[in-house]
Amino acid sequence: MIKILVTVFLLLSVVAHSEQVPKPAIMSSMAADKLLLDITAVDNEFFVAVGDRGHIIRGDSIDNLQQVPSPVQSTLTAVVMVNQSIGWAVGHDSVILHTADGGKSWKIQQYLPGQQKPLMDVVFKNEQEGVAIGSYGLFYRTTNAGKSWQREYHISLLSDEDKEYLNELKQEDEQAYLDERANILPHFNRIYLDGRTTYLVGELGLMAKSNDFGKTWQRLEKIYQGSFYDIIRTQQGNLLSVGLRGNIFRTQQNGAPWQYTKSGETALLNDIVLADENTIYILGNNGVLLESQDDGVSFTNNAQIDGKAMLAGIMFKNELIVASEVGIKLIQVSK
Repeated sequence: MIKILVTVFLLLSVVAHSEQVPKPAIMSSMAADKLLLDITAVDNEFFVAVGDRGHIIRGDSIDNLQQVPSPVQSTLTAVVMVNQSIGWAVGHDSVILHTADGGKSWKIQQYLPGQQKPLMDVVFKNEQEGVAIGSYGLFYRTTNAGKSWQREYHISLLSDEDKEYLNELKQEDEQAYLDERANILPHFNRIYLDGRTTYLVGELGLMAKSNDFGKTWQRLEKIYQGSFYDIIRTQQGNLLSVGLRGNIFRTQQNGAPWQYTKSGETALLNDIVLADENTIYILGNNGVLLESQDDGVSFTNNAQIDGKAMLAGIMFKNELIVASEVGIKLIQVSK
């Protein structure tokens, strides 16, 4: 009987361990036509896109796309290249991948499916120092090119009401406090490095900035109750942020006061793309493509007929290329 129990225990241990071992993405001729969530360009030489089922696509034109091997089947949500060789991708299962050959091959630096929390974005200030952020306040930092990633908890990103609630809970029930603390932070959707300042936007109207690459944060005054999905500094030096239900906000004073820009749309807005010295594009769900020629003061909608969500975009060789729910697309825009 004891032998049987030991055997069962060993089998369960093997199964539990195997569940932590990632499976590589399946290679498919259709991968470039499936859901892709982010795309980044490198010096107009090539671009890399990532998305569903661990798919990674590399190309130097819309007509020359290749799926490259990926060590995971986890959905990949964001990708960044710091130069023509070195880059990172992040995604579900708190996965972090690294490339040292321009996106042709990738290795796992972190894989934590047990957390059941996705990473949503990643940014690097140089080849060594980077930050990855995600749901429920997930925040990782590396100072050694990803050889190790340290988790950080930034309580300063909580609202005053949530801080007060946690303090009261800590005095009443330590375990309940620890459980609540682990999940009370809002989802972090986008982190943006703007010179010496780093901006973070996310759920529940979260906007924050840091002057020390995210070691400390200052929450900006809440201007909106919904989620933000992107923030960027425009060609004219102003800040633009977008979010749920077609919401667009613009500021000329680095965070205050923000002004609402009417979009005429109710779709979720995913990404802001800077084109030439005057043109700004905003990509959204339901085929929404907004265009501004006045630094984000006003927008016109050049909605795509297919109505497919566009999640991220780049200007590549003077063309707008997007990662969408139907893969990589070339969008025809006025030049």
